[in-house]
Amino acid sequence: MKKTVLRQYAKLIVQVGVNVQKGQDVMIYADLDQPEFVQMVVDEAYKAKAAKVIVEWNYQPLSKLHVRYQSVKTLGTVTEWQKARRQHMVDTVPARIHLISEDPDGLKGMNIKKLAKARQMSYPILKPYADQLEGKQQWCIAAVPGAAWAKKMFPGVRTSVAMEKLWEAIIETSRVNEDPIKAWQEHNDNLHARCEYLNSLGITELHYTADNGTDLTVGMIPEAVFCGGKEISSQGIGFNPNIPTEECFISPMKGKAEGIVYSTKPLSYQGQLIENFSFRFENGKVVEAKAEVGEELLNTMISMDEGAAYLGECALVPQKSPICQSGLLFYNTLFDENAACHLAVGMGFPDTIRDHHNKTLEECRAMGINDSMIHEDFMIGCDSMNIDAKTADGKTVPIFRNGNWAF
Repeated sequence: MKKTVLRQYAKLIVQVGVNVQKGQDVMIYADLDQPEFVQMVVDEAYKAKAAKVIVEWNYQPLSKLHVRYQSVKTLGTVTEWQKARRQHMVDTVPARIHLISEDPDGLKGMNIKKLAKARQMSYPILKPYADQLEGKQQWCIAAVPGAAWAKKMFPGVRTSVAMEKLWEAIIETSRVNEDPIKAWQEHNDNLHARCEYLNSLGITELHYTADNGTDLTVGMIPEAVFCGGKEISSQGIGFNPNIPTEECFISPMKGKAEGIVYSTKPLSYQGQLIENFSFRFENGKVVEAKAEVGEELLNTMISMDEGAAYLGECALVPQKSPICQSGLLFYNTLFDENAACHLAVGMGFPDTIRDHHNKTLEECRAMGINDSMIHEDFMIGCDSMNIDAKTADGKTVPIFRNGNWAF
Protein backbone atom coordinates (compact mmCIF):
# COMPACT_ATOMS: atom_id res chain seq x y z
CA MET A 1 0.00 0.00 0.00
CA LYS A 2 1.32 3.46 -0.93
CA LYS A 3 2.64 5.45 2.00
CA THR A 4 0.70 8.50 0.85
CA VAL A 5 -2.55 6.54 1.24
CA LEU A 6 -1.51 5.19 4.64
CA ARG A 7 -0.67 8.72 5.72
CA GLN A 8 -4.20 9.82 4.74
CA TYR A 9 -5.62 6.94 6.77
CA ALA A 10 -3.53 7.86 9.82
CA LYS A 11 -4.67 11.46 9.53
CA LEU A 12 -8.31 10.34 9.24
CA ILE A 13 -8.05 8.30 12.45
CA VAL A 14 -6.50 11.20 14.37
CA GLN A 15 -8.59 14.07 12.99
CA VAL A 16 -11.98 12.45 12.30
CA GLY A 17 -11.73 9.34 14.47
CA VAL A 18 -10.71 10.71 17.86
CA ASN A 19 -10.36 14.39 16.90
CA VAL A 20 -7.29 14.96 19.10
CA GLN A 21 -7.41 18.29 20.95
CA LYS A 22 -4.47 20.60 21.63
CA GLY A 23 -2.73 19.58 24.86
CA GLN A 24 -4.59 16.25 25.14
CA ASP A 25 -2.91 12.92 25.90
CA VAL A 26 -3.49 10.06 23.46
CA MET A 27 -3.46 6.34 24.22
CA ILE A 28 -2.87 3.95 21.30
CA TYR A 29 -3.49 0.22 21.73
CA ALA A 30 -2.07 -1.93 18.92
CA ASP A 31 -0.92 -5.41 18.00
CA LEU A 32 2.63 -5.93 16.73
CA ASP A 33 1.70 -6.27 13.06
CA GLN A 34 2.10 -2.71 11.71
CA PRO A 35 4.65 -0.71 13.74
CA GLU A 36 5.37 1.63 10.80
CA PHE A 37 1.72 2.59 10.56
CA VAL A 38 1.48 3.04 14.33
CA GLN A 39 4.43 5.43 13.99
CA MET A 40 2.44 7.41 11.41
CA VAL A 41 -0.54 7.67 13.78
CA VAL A 42 1.73 8.85 16.60
CA ASP A 43 3.22 11.45 14.26
CA GLU A 44 -0.22 12.70 13.20
CA ALA A 45 -1.34 12.89 16.83
CA TYR A 46 1.61 15.11 17.68
CA LYS A 47 0.92 17.25 14.60
CA ALA A 48 -2.60 17.69 16.02
CA LYS A 49 -0.90 19.18 19.12
CA ALA A 50 -1.25 16.17 21.43
CA ALA A 51 0.70 16.65 24.67
CA LYS A 52 1.80 13.02 25.02
CA VAL A 53 1.17 9.87 22.98
CA ILE A 54 1.50 6.51 24.71
CA VAL A 55 1.51 3.23 22.78
CA GLU A 56 0.62 -0.08 24.41
CA TRP A 57 1.38 -3.24 22.43
CA ASN A 58 -0.58 -6.49 22.49
CA TYR A 59 0.62 -9.93 21.35
CA GLN A 60 -1.80 -12.84 21.41
CA PRO A 61 0.80 -15.58 22.14
CA LEU A 62 1.75 -13.71 25.32
CA SER A 63 -1.90 -13.44 26.34
CA LYS A 64 -2.19 -17.21 26.04
CA LEU A 65 0.93 -17.73 28.18
CA HIS A 66 -0.37 -15.42 30.90
CA VAL A 67 -3.66 -17.33 31.11
CA ARG A 68 -1.86 -20.66 31.00
CA TYR A 69 0.62 -20.03 33.80
CA GLN A 70 -0.94 -17.45 36.11
CA SER A 71 -3.43 -18.50 38.76
CA VAL A 72 -6.99 -17.20 38.58
CA LYS A 73 -6.25 -15.06 41.63
CA THR A 74 -3.19 -13.49 40.00
CA LEU A 75 -5.00 -12.91 36.71
CA GLY A 76 -7.95 -11.32 38.49
CA THR A 77 -6.01 -9.11 40.91
CA VAL A 78 -6.02 -5.38 40.17
CA THR A 79 -2.83 -3.97 41.68
CA GLU A 80 -2.47 -0.53 43.24
CA TRP A 81 -0.42 0.80 40.33
CA GLN A 82 -3.16 -0.35 37.93
CA LYS A 83 -5.77 1.48 40.01
CA ALA A 84 -3.59 4.59 40.04
CA ARG A 85 -3.23 4.37 36.27
CA ARG A 86 -7.01 4.14 35.79
CA GLN A 87 -7.52 7.08 38.12
CA HIS A 88 -4.99 9.09 36.10
CA MET A 89 -7.07 8.39 32.97
CA VAL A 90 -10.21 9.55 34.78
CA ASP A 91 -8.41 12.73 35.79
CA THR A 92 -6.86 13.50 32.38
CA VAL A 93 -9.43 11.99 29.92
CA PRO A 94 -7.04 10.94 27.13
CA ALA A 95 -8.24 10.15 23.61
CA ARG A 96 -8.11 6.39 22.89
CA ILE A 97 -7.17 4.79 19.56
CA HIS A 98 -7.49 1.03 19.11
CA LEU A 99 -5.72 -0.38 16.03
CA ILE A 100 -6.85 -3.98 15.67
CA SER A 101 -5.15 -6.62 13.53
CA GLU A 102 -5.47 -9.76 15.63
CA ASP A 103 -5.74 -13.31 14.34
CA PRO A 104 -9.44 -14.40 14.53
CA ASP A 105 -8.20 -17.80 15.78
CA GLY A 106 -5.24 -16.43 17.73
CA LEU A 107 -6.43 -17.50 21.18
CA LYS A 108 -7.80 -20.87 20.16
CA GLY A 109 -7.17 -23.44 22.87
CA MET A 110 -6.90 -20.85 25.65
CA ASN A 111 -8.69 -21.69 28.90
CA ILE A 112 -11.67 -19.37 28.46
CA LYS A 113 -13.36 -20.42 31.73
CA LYS A 114 -10.22 -19.52 33.67
CA LEU A 115 -10.04 -16.14 31.94
CA ALA A 116 -13.75 -15.57 32.57
CA LYS A 117 -13.32 -16.18 36.31
CA ALA A 118 -10.41 -13.73 36.42
CA ARG A 119 -12.39 -11.06 34.56
CA GLN A 120 -15.31 -11.55 36.92
CA MET A 121 -12.91 -10.89 39.83
CA SER A 122 -11.38 -7.75 38.37
CA TYR A 123 -14.47 -6.18 36.79
CA PRO A 124 -16.11 -4.85 40.00
CA ILE A 125 -12.85 -3.05 40.82
CA LEU A 126 -12.34 -1.63 37.31
CA LYS A 127 -15.98 -0.74 36.66
CA PRO A 128 -16.09 2.49 38.75
CA TYR A 129 -13.24 3.95 36.69
CA ALA A 130 -14.98 3.08 33.41
CA ASP A 131 -18.24 4.55 34.71
CA GLN A 132 -16.53 7.83 35.51
CA LEU A 133 -15.25 8.07 31.94
CA GLU A 134 -18.61 7.16 30.36
CA GLY A 135 -19.46 9.73 27.69
CA LYS A 136 -16.39 11.88 28.36
CA GLN A 137 -13.73 10.31 26.14
CA GLN A 138 -13.17 10.44 22.42
CA TRP A 139 -12.25 6.98 21.16
CA CYS A 140 -11.87 5.25 17.84
CA ILE A 141 -11.47 1.63 16.75
CA ALA A 142 -9.81 1.15 13.35
CA ALA A 143 -7.96 -1.74 11.71
CA VAL A 144 -4.66 -2.61 10.08
CA PRO A 145 -3.71 -5.94 8.48
CA GLY A 146 -2.15 -8.78 10.43
CA ALA A 147 -0.56 -11.71 8.60
CA ALA A 148 -2.71 -14.42 10.21
CA TRP A 149 -5.88 -12.36 9.76
CA ALA A 150 -5.04 -11.71 6.10
CA LYS A 151 -4.38 -15.40 5.43
CA LYS A 152 -7.69 -16.29 7.11
CA MET A 153 -9.50 -13.99 4.71
CA PHE A 154 -7.46 -14.78 1.60
CA PRO A 155 -6.27 -18.40 1.80
CA GLY A 156 -4.30 -19.89 -1.05
CA VAL A 157 -2.19 -16.82 -1.85
CA ARG A 158 1.19 -15.64 -0.56
CA THR A 159 1.14 -13.78 2.74
CA SER A 160 2.38 -10.58 1.09
CA VAL A 161 -0.47 -10.75 -1.44
CA ALA A 162 -3.03 -11.45 1.29
CA MET A 163 -1.74 -8.50 3.33
CA GLU A 164 -2.03 -6.14 0.36
CA LYS A 165 -5.56 -7.38 -0.38
CA LEU A 166 -6.55 -6.75 3.23
CA TRP A 167 -5.02 -3.27 3.15
CA GLU A 168 -7.06 -2.53 0.01
CA ALA A 169 -10.26 -3.76 1.68
CA ILE A 170 -9.65 -1.68 4.83
CA ILE A 171 -8.81 1.47 2.87
CA GLU A 172 -11.81 1.11 0.53
CA THR A 173 -14.43 0.38 3.20
CA SER A 174 -13.02 3.11 5.47
CA ARG A 175 -13.55 5.71 2.72
CA VAL A 176 -9.89 6.67 2.60
CA ASN A 177 -9.63 7.01 -1.19
CA GLU A 178 -9.85 10.49 -2.75
CA ASP A 179 -10.78 13.04 -0.03
CA PRO A 180 -11.45 11.05 3.17
CA ILE A 181 -12.31 14.08 5.35
CA LYS A 182 -15.00 15.20 2.88
CA ALA A 183 -16.23 11.63 2.37
CA TRP A 184 -16.74 11.19 6.11
CA GLN A 185 -18.58 14.49 6.42
CA GLU A 186 -21.05 13.37 3.75
CA HIS A 187 -21.33 9.89 5.28
CA ASN A 188 -22.01 11.28 8.75
CA ASP A 189 -24.67 13.62 7.33
CA ASN A 190 -26.41 10.64 5.68
CA LEU A 191 -26.37 8.54 8.85
CA HIS A 192 -27.65 11.45 10.94
CA ALA A 193 -30.52 12.07 8.48
CA ARG A 194 -31.61 8.43 8.73
CA CYS A 195 -31.46 8.57 12.52
CA GLU A 196 -33.59 11.73 12.54
CA TYR A 197 -36.29 9.98 10.51
CA LEU A 198 -36.25 6.91 12.76
CA ASN A 199 -36.46 9.11 15.86
CA SER A 200 -39.44 10.99 14.40
CA LEU A 201 -41.53 7.80 14.30
CA GLY A 202 -41.88 7.22 18.05
CA ILE A 203 -40.89 3.56 17.81
CA THR A 204 -41.98 1.32 20.68
CA GLU A 205 -41.00 -2.08 19.18
CA LEU A 206 -38.92 -3.56 16.37
CA HIS A 207 -40.03 -6.85 14.85
CA TYR A 208 -37.36 -8.83 12.96
CA THR A 209 -38.20 -11.68 10.57
CA ALA A 210 -36.14 -13.63 8.02
CA ASP A 211 -36.46 -16.85 6.06
CA ASN A 212 -33.78 -18.51 8.22
CA GLY A 213 -36.28 -18.65 11.10
CA THR A 214 -35.55 -15.35 12.84
CA ASP A 215 -38.70 -14.01 14.49
CA LEU A 216 -37.84 -11.57 17.26
CA THR A 217 -39.62 -8.61 18.83
CA VAL A 218 -37.59 -6.08 20.82
CA GLY A 219 -39.01 -3.26 22.96
CA MET A 220 -37.59 0.25 22.95
CA ILE A 221 -36.90 2.72 25.77
CA PRO A 222 -39.24 5.75 25.38
CA GLU A 223 -36.37 8.16 26.05
CA ALA A 224 -33.89 6.41 23.70
CA VAL A 225 -32.86 7.66 20.25
CA PHE A 226 -31.09 6.17 17.25
CA CYS A 227 -27.50 7.30 16.80
CA GLY A 228 -24.92 6.76 14.08
CA GLY A 229 -21.61 8.05 12.78
CA LYS A 230 -20.20 11.10 14.52
CA GLU A 231 -20.83 11.41 18.26
CA ILE A 232 -20.32 14.31 20.67
CA SER A 233 -18.59 13.75 24.02
CA SER A 234 -19.77 15.46 27.21
CA GLN A 235 -16.77 17.74 26.69
CA GLY A 236 -18.42 18.95 23.46
CA ILE A 237 -15.89 17.24 21.15
CA GLY A 238 -17.05 15.43 18.02
CA PHE A 239 -15.51 12.04 17.19
CA ASN A 240 -16.20 8.87 15.17
CA PRO A 241 -15.86 5.80 17.43
CA ASN A 242 -15.69 3.29 14.56
CA ILE A 243 -13.85 3.51 11.25
CA PRO A 244 -15.59 2.11 9.24
CA THR A 245 -19.23 2.39 10.31
CA GLU A 246 -22.54 1.95 8.50
CA GLU A 247 -25.00 1.56 11.38
CA CYS A 248 -27.89 3.42 12.92
CA PHE A 249 -28.11 1.97 16.43
CA ILE A 250 -30.14 2.22 19.61
CA SER A 251 -30.11 0.55 23.02
CA PRO A 252 -33.36 -1.35 23.69
CA MET A 253 -35.30 -1.74 26.91
CA LYS A 254 -33.78 -4.37 29.19
CA GLY A 255 -36.23 -7.23 29.64
CA LYS A 256 -38.19 -6.55 26.43
CA ALA A 257 -37.23 -9.19 23.85
CA GLU A 258 -39.25 -12.21 22.77
CA GLY A 259 -38.54 -14.83 20.12
CA ILE A 260 -35.61 -16.38 18.32
CA VAL A 261 -32.79 -14.94 16.22
CA TYR A 262 -30.21 -16.69 14.05
CA SER A 263 -26.69 -15.47 13.32
CA THR A 264 -25.67 -14.90 9.71
CA LYS A 265 -21.91 -14.49 10.20
CA PRO A 266 -19.31 -16.03 12.56
CA LEU A 267 -18.56 -14.23 15.84
CA SER A 268 -14.97 -13.84 17.00
CA TYR A 269 -15.02 -13.83 20.81
CA GLN A 270 -11.84 -13.88 22.90
CA GLY A 271 -9.79 -14.84 19.85
CA GLN A 272 -11.99 -17.84 18.98
CA LEU A 273 -14.79 -18.28 16.44
CA ILE A 274 -18.41 -19.12 17.20
CA GLU A 275 -20.35 -20.20 14.12
CA ASN A 276 -23.97 -20.85 13.07
CA PHE A 277 -25.58 -19.96 16.37
CA SER A 278 -28.95 -18.83 17.67
CA PHE A 279 -30.45 -17.18 20.74
CA ARG A 280 -33.98 -17.66 22.07
CA PHE A 281 -35.26 -14.83 24.28
CA GLU A 282 -37.96 -14.80 26.93
CA ASN A 283 -38.71 -11.67 28.99
CA GLY A 284 -35.67 -10.06 27.42
CA LYS A 285 -33.20 -12.73 28.48
CA VAL A 286 -31.44 -15.46 26.50
CA VAL A 287 -32.93 -18.71 27.73
CA GLU A 288 -31.37 -20.93 25.06
CA ALA A 289 -28.14 -20.57 23.10
CA LYS A 290 -27.11 -23.06 20.42
CA ALA A 291 -24.11 -23.14 18.06
CA GLU A 292 -22.68 -25.59 15.55
CA VAL A 293 -19.17 -24.42 16.49
CA GLY A 294 -18.25 -22.92 19.87
CA GLU A 295 -21.46 -23.57 21.82
CA GLU A 296 -19.67 -23.86 25.16
CA LEU A 297 -17.85 -20.59 24.50
CA LEU A 298 -21.15 -18.94 23.52
CA ASN A 299 -22.76 -19.98 26.80
CA THR A 300 -19.71 -18.84 28.77
CA MET A 301 -20.03 -15.43 27.09
CA ILE A 302 -23.68 -14.91 28.10
CA SER A 303 -22.95 -16.11 31.64
CA MET A 304 -20.27 -13.54 32.43
CA ASP A 305 -22.67 -11.59 34.65
CA GLU A 306 -26.39 -10.98 35.14
CA GLY A 307 -26.62 -8.51 32.25
CA ALA A 308 -24.68 -10.59 29.73
CA ALA A 309 -27.78 -12.50 28.60
CA TYR A 310 -29.80 -9.33 27.88
CA LEU A 311 -29.67 -7.11 24.80
CA GLY A 312 -27.64 -3.91 24.83
CA GLU A 313 -27.93 -2.78 21.20
CA CYS A 314 -30.07 -3.01 18.06
CA ALA A 315 -28.21 -1.81 14.95
CA LEU A 316 -29.59 -1.32 11.45
CA VAL A 317 -27.21 -1.85 8.51
CA PRO A 318 -28.36 -2.33 4.89
CA GLN A 319 -27.11 -5.13 2.66
CA LYS A 320 -26.12 -2.38 0.23
CA SER A 321 -23.41 -1.17 2.61
CA PRO A 322 -19.91 -1.06 1.03
CA ILE A 323 -18.63 -3.81 3.34
CA CYS A 324 -21.46 -6.17 2.45
CA GLN A 325 -21.12 -5.32 -1.24
CA SER A 326 -17.42 -6.20 -1.11
CA GLY A 327 -18.48 -9.84 -0.67
CA LEU A 328 -15.76 -10.33 1.95
CA LEU A 329 -16.16 -12.10 5.27
CA PHE A 330 -13.69 -10.33 7.56
CA TYR A 331 -13.94 -12.61 10.64
CA ASN A 332 -13.71 -9.33 12.54
CA THR A 333 -16.63 -7.67 14.33
CA LEU A 334 -15.63 -4.10 13.40
CA PHE A 335 -16.19 -4.93 9.73
CA ASP A 336 -18.73 -7.75 9.80
CA GLU A 337 -21.11 -5.79 12.06
CA ASN A 338 -21.09 -3.03 9.44
CA ALA A 339 -22.04 -5.46 6.69
CA ALA A 340 -25.31 -6.57 8.28
CA CYS A 341 -27.97 -5.71 10.82
CA HIS A 342 -26.79 -6.83 14.21
CA LEU A 343 -27.68 -7.06 17.85
CA ALA A 344 -25.44 -7.05 20.90
CA VAL A 345 -25.76 -8.86 24.19
CA GLY A 346 -24.46 -7.12 27.28
CA MET A 347 -23.86 -3.46 28.04
CA GLY A 348 -26.12 -0.85 26.53
CA PHE A 349 -25.16 2.71 25.60
CA PRO A 350 -26.22 5.47 28.02
CA ASP A 351 -25.49 8.02 25.28
CA THR A 352 -28.50 6.73 23.31
CA ILE A 353 -30.75 8.33 25.94
CA ARG A 354 -32.07 11.71 24.85
CA ASP A 355 -30.27 14.57 26.65
CA HIS A 356 -27.98 12.02 28.34
CA HIS A 357 -25.34 14.64 29.15
CA ASN A 358 -27.74 16.10 31.71
CA LYS A 359 -28.52 12.74 33.30
CA THR A 360 -26.49 10.51 35.58
CA LEU A 361 -25.36 7.06 34.54
CA GLU A 362 -27.66 5.60 37.18
CA GLU A 363 -30.64 7.50 35.75
CA CYS A 364 -29.93 6.17 32.25
CA ARG A 365 -29.74 2.61 33.52
CA ALA A 366 -32.94 3.06 35.52
CA MET A 367 -34.70 3.94 32.26
CA GLY A 368 -33.77 0.52 30.86
CA ILE A 369 -30.17 0.67 29.60
CA ASN A 370 -28.62 -2.74 30.27
CA ASP A 371 -25.44 -2.96 32.35
CA SER A 372 -22.84 -5.69 31.89
CA MET A 373 -19.11 -6.34 31.75
CA ILE A 374 -19.44 -7.47 28.12
CA HIS A 375 -20.78 -5.95 24.91
CA GLU A 376 -20.68 -8.47 22.07
CA ASP A 377 -22.14 -7.72 18.65
CA PHE A 378 -23.48 -10.56 16.52
CA MET A 379 -24.69 -10.33 12.95
CA ILE A 380 -28.27 -11.24 11.99
CA GLY A 381 -28.84 -9.35 8.71
CA CYS A 382 -29.48 -11.14 5.41
CA ASP A 383 -31.16 -10.63 2.03
CA SER A 384 -34.52 -11.81 3.37
CA MET A 385 -34.59 -9.72 6.54
CA ASN A 386 -37.65 -7.57 7.11
CA ILE A 387 -37.98 -5.19 10.06
CA ASP A 388 -41.22 -3.47 11.08
CA ALA A 389 -41.55 -0.75 13.67
CA LYS A 390 -44.57 -0.46 15.92
CA THR A 391 -45.07 3.20 16.88
CA ALA A 392 -46.58 4.91 19.91
CA ASP A 393 -49.66 5.90 17.88
CA GLY A 394 -50.36 2.26 16.96
CA LYS A 395 -49.01 2.27 13.41
CA THR A 396 -46.76 -0.34 11.81
CA VAL A 397 -44.01 1.24 9.70
CA PRO A 398 -41.68 -0.76 7.42
CA ILE A 399 -38.02 -0.08 8.28
CA PHE A 400 -36.27 -2.84 6.27
CA ARG A 401 -37.43 -4.89 3.32
CA ASN A 402 -35.32 -7.70 1.88
CA GLY A 403 -32.24 -6.60 3.80
CA ASN A 404 -32.29 -2.90 2.89
CA TRP A 405 -33.85 0.36 4.03
CA ALA A 406 -37.57 0.60 3.28
CA PHE A 407 -37.38 4.42 3.20
